[in-house]
Amino acid sequence: MAPPWNVLRVLIVLAAGGYLLGYLLDYSCVAGGWASPDRYEQLCYSDIPALFGYRGFAEGFIPYVQTPPGGQPLEYPVLTGVFMWVASLLATPVSDIFGFEPVVGFFDLNVLGLFAFLLVAVLATALTVKHRPWDAAMVALAPTMILGATINWDLIPIALTALAMLAWARHKPGWAGVALGLAIAAKFYPVLLLGAFAILALRTARWRPAFVLLGSTVGTWAVVNFPFAMANTEGWWYFYSFNSERGVDFGSIWYAASVLGAPAVPAQALNTVATGTFLLGFVAIAVLALATKRRPRLAQVAFLVIAAFVLSGKVYSPQYVLWLVPLAAMARPKWRDFLIWQAGEVVYFVAIWWHLAGYDVEDARSLGVELYALATFVHVAATIYFMVMVIRDMLRPEHDPVRTDGIDEDNDDPGGGPFDNAPDAFTIAGREVVTPNRARRRSGRS
Repeated sequence: MAPPWNVLRVLIVLAAGGYLLGYLLDYSCVAGGWASPDRYEQLCYSDIPALFGYRGFAEGFIPYVQTPPGGQPLEYPVLTGVFMWVASLLATPVSDIFGFEPVVGFFDLNVLGLFAFLLVAVLATALTVKHRPWDAAMVALAPTMILGATINWDLIPIALTALAMLAWARHKPGWAGVALGLAIAAKFYPVLLLGAFAILALRTARWRPAFVLLGSTVGTWAVVNFPFAMANTEGWWYFYSFNSERGVDFGSIWYAASVLGAPAVPAQALNTVATGTFLLGFVAIAVLALATKRRPRLAQVAFLVIAAFVLSGKVYSPQYVLWLVPLAAMARPKWRDFLIWQAGEVVYFVAIWWHLAGYDVEDARSLGVELYALATFVHVAATIYFMVMVIRDMLRPEHDPVRTDGIDEDNDDPGGGPFDNAPDAFTIAGREVVTPNRARRRSGRS
């Protein structure tokens, strides 16, 4: 009989405690109705109450299908929009019962719903590498998760991405694609993980599960999006056009560099420069993953790909760091390096809100633009530090905590699913790497 307080139950308690702490830190904003600029000064800003009024949810408009008069279509993918809409339908009756303002009810309902996704992310991360469930405590207790889980709706794609990683680890590429397709329907960044799968499929020639993953991903995304695209193509497409036309914004290296005196990237060239920078980073990651003497683990490649994307993007919202947290917990589960990286992100978290407290406000007490730009580079440096540590593990696997923990003798890529213990089919290094499991078979050991 299993003990009552096993690892997963403890992780649930840790996640609940961290999430509750984050809500209490936001309570001054909840009680004060997110009045500006106090919401920035008290570090409790959230997009959730803001969009309740600005995107027609308070009036009952259906996202994508209807646009409020004088407003704009919803700038989020459809799965997130549906989640927001369902919460808005419940906000008024729930608020009437408890005596809240509807905006407070909307926020609290979203907080409750997003908590379920946090638990999914934590538990899926714990189960992906079977013999290392405690690594998921990094997700539950990450300082940025405590501070930023309810800034936006990013926990939805984070949880679905974690489920995709879990399904792949269990050799279920079809279900992994379903989860990944839903994740992309909630936030577009998980599509980049297909690149990580493709790199390792090239190295191992495990193309069949990779194509099953791709097909189920595309199919799931299409099924979710098709009804909205048919109902109102313009409203559905707005998310994609908005991000394509978006200019340089807070948190990006392009914005911070221009503030500190570097030449600004022309608006008409920004998409090309940002996309080109990411593609160069992706190619470098691919070359590295194909050149290492031992094939890197899936989580390592996935972390590097998403990290390259957030560092090269036109904007870096403070909740974007959460995309990386579950991947970081699987890529390099070392608390020291994890907390060094998180400390840099907390610096940025404080800096962006204190800077916005005085944005376009005369004589406001706020963080100056130069200090804010420096804080941006602190977050960039912290992310690069963690990337470097992951790259070191790839180049020198004896430093990899997952492969050297001594718990599982077959530690090749315990979260890699079809890639685990796969022989090399193509490497730039030009030689086959013998994994521990295959080495034992060759020597006649069981």
